[in-house]
Amino acid sequence: MNNKYNLRAIAASAISQVLDKGQSLSTVLPEYQKNISDKDKSLLQELCFGTLRVLPELEWYVQQLMAKVMTGKQRPLHYLLMVGLYQLLYTRIPAHAAVAETVNGAVVLKRPQMKGLINGVMRQFQRQQQIMSEQFQSQNGRFLHPGWLLQRIQLAYPQQWQAIIDANNQKPPMWLRVNRQHHSCEQYLQLLQQAGIEAFPHPDYSDALRLAAPCSVTLLPGFEQGWVTVQDASAQGCVSLLEPQNGEIILDLCAAPGGKTTHILEAAPEAKVIAVDVDEGRLKRVTENLIRLNQQATVIAGDGREPLTWSNGQIYDRILLDAPCSATGVIRRHPDIKWLRRNSDIDELVSLQKEIINAIWPQLKSGGTMIYATCSILPEENKLQIDDFIQNHSDAKLVNIGDSQSPYRQNLPSPDGGDGFFYAKLIKA
Repeated sequence: MNNKYNLRAIAASAISQVLDKGQSLSTVLPEYQKNISDKDKSLLQELCFGTLRVLPELEWYVQQLMAKVMTGKQRPLHYLLMVGLYQLLYTRIPAHAAVAETVNGAVVLKRPQMKGLINGVMRQFQRQQQIMSEQFQSQNGRFLHPGWLLQRIQLAYPQQWQAIIDANNQKPPMWLRVNRQHHSCEQYLQLLQQAGIEAFPHPDYSDALRLAAPCSVTLLPGFEQGWVTVQDASAQGCVSLLEPQNGEIILDLCAAPGGKTTHILEAAPEAKVIAVDVDEGRLKRVTENLIRLNQQATVIAGDGREPLTWSNGQIYDRILLDAPCSATGVIRRHPDIKWLRRNSDIDELVSLQKEIINAIWPQLKSGGTMIYATCSILPEENKLQIDDFIQNHSDAKLVNIGDSQSPYRQNLPSPDGGDGFFYAKLIKA
């Protein structure tokens, strides 16, 4: 085991890839985690995700503490400082260790001459932490969201925006999906209890269990044997609405990384499932998930806008379209979304969704069911998108899966609930 690495320097480099190069953290992090111990992997994850979760707060402190913010080749040191401040504010790492390790990070980042500066800034913050934290709470940045996104959420949810923002800024709960081919939810709950793991069922989704505290999958009974999968409760809602049946031909479109593909096969093991995604790299995950759960599906790299290039004219009994979206419902799982998304992305995504749903609708058989789902909370991608589709397709009948207010279902992120997710259920007349 190489003990010469410095986690704070690694975290600063990973954050730099996200903020300066536009990479997603879930793509970048596995590369940085390759050569470090399991214990350090989870700490690295905490430092990266945590720093990005509260980025505006850390930025504000650095601006107050330094005459001039570091730019250009010094930029990684700026992120190193932020990682250092995050530790002091949000982790149980002893302050002296947090400061020492962060200062050493400057050496690893090949800027040993900056050790004094890093040390000075962190010590100054320790002295002023209380007063600075109070001052930050009166700043606009206290919501920890970019202005354009905050505005959109406030506009769409005038009553609930504050609760949505608060949920987005928390660590997500860990949800499991029990494989009903092996156990019922009640049976698996008992297995967890025997293993000393506390969990709670979901009121609506019969395969979903929330863990009281996240844990490593290696501790979950039968994980390797496919008894259980880690999947957010709201993502599981897609399959309960799709109601797949044995013998049917079912398309899972935009399928990677395969959570919904495998859930369909758990619900209907004799269905013929075709999993399609435009991203060949992410399709590997679909195949891995199928292997772990000992399932069979046809996995195809293809563009949802051009089904005739990959479908051979196949007509489907059911289609699950988990459309590409802004992912504004899963910010607590992927805090980098706040800093990677742009306001202009929303209109582009709406156009892309429209192209896909219009292209795939003719492949659904008469009487067939389509679930349109997104992990977004923005009306443009959800309710307004489907309203527009129905107006232009006389053969599309909407099934009410919501309430008296709306035929749609829009889940919002909540501390003990699932992520933000939208579903519409359409039947072809």
